[in-house]
Amino acid sequence: MSFSTFAQDKAKIESREYFVNALVKISDPVLSALANNKLKETMPVEVVHNAKRSNYTYLEAFGRTLSGIAPWLELGPDETEEGRLREKYIQLSLKGLENATNPRAKDYMNFSEGNQPLVDAAFLAQGLLRAPKELWGRLDEEARENILISLKKTRKIEPVYNNWLLFTAMVEAAILKFEGEADMVRIQYAIKKHDEWYLGDGTYGDGPNFHWDYYNGYVIQPMLLDIYKVLVDRKNDLGWRYKDIDEEYNEIVKRAQKYALIQERLISPSGTYPPLGRSSTYRFGAFQALSQIALFQKLPKAITPAQVRSGLQAVIEKQMTAKDMFDENGWLTLGFYGHQPEMAEAYISTGSLYLCTEVFLILGLEPETPFWSDPAEDWSQKQIWSTR
Repeated sequence: MSFSTFAQDKAKIESREYFVNALVKISDPVLSALANNKLKETMPVEVVHNAKRSNYTYLEAFGRTLSGIAPWLELGPDETEEGRLREKYIQLSLKGLENATNPRAKDYMNFSEGNQPLVDAAFLAQGLLRAPKELWGRLDEEARENILISLKKTRKIEPVYNNWLLFTAMVEAAILKFEGEADMVRIQYAIKKHDEWYLGDGTYGDGPNFHWDYYNGYVIQPMLLDIYKVLVDRKNDLGWRYKDIDEEYNEIVKRAQKYALIQERLISPSGTYPPLGRSSTYRFGAFQALSQIALFQKLPKAITPAQVRSGLQAVIEKQMTAKDMFDENGWLTLGFYGHQPEMAEAYISTGSLYLCTEVFLILGLEPETPFWSDPAEDWSQKQIWSTR
């Protein structure tokens, strides 16, 4: 083996290790505390404008963390160092699911009071859909029943007429997947309205109007993809109304590919990107859609897996090196680049921030796939702005 080949292989291994270590650093405080029934006891609740968010923040933290880490967990344990680490976090997540949905547990969470629980029940449901074997498949019957009861409690919550329709649909998609029946009207209404709200060039309106922010990345594109995957898998049980579901899903994928291309080209040569619109404190969770299309191995032909890996790593490294992104106990702090509480909206609290884990979906790809095994490449802006 030549020195250059050895160096390339070492760089590829180190890249994946960096992603794993970053995900673990972010998610460990949430999952470890919840597994020990001490999330409410130990997690800080940082807010702005004296907002009252303590009734929601814990489900936010867990649901969003689970959604982001689930594809990695779904690879399951093995004898490698990473495989053993996955098993640790599978076990923490399983215990967390039990404690979050068991009315007798100290960390039992709110699934029905106020409106916010609908949002984060949907992220929790999405996490289960992303790891059906290692999470749902390893739960006992009591835990499964408690989860289904908890998800169904959100049915009393009326969604806002925008991306929130997808939260109701995501909850029902999980119930359909794991129980076999669901309120199909909630699913159909959400996907039909979003088809009406499609504006072209890979972008949906957040409701009837365009919003210049990252909600296509935070919620809309990824949840549409995951909801449609359930419908495609269950189409034979759903009847003639779903005979065209494969075609619809293919169109959803094409739209997501266009949006993924836009996202990749937003990454500057130094790994920065524009802090546009609402919820910028979700940090690199904005790139969930790009990460998910890479996870599906359906990136558009104009960009390669290796350049997406390099671009996302640059984004993560840039924000992870910011001063005070974490407090002294390892919890995320309000901000976009470090601790900047003035950038948070009133609905943001500590738990909200864990949507940033969504950038790590690509860890659900095996290390041997091209995303991880191909030599690093410069992403689009780095190529464009390079000195020739």
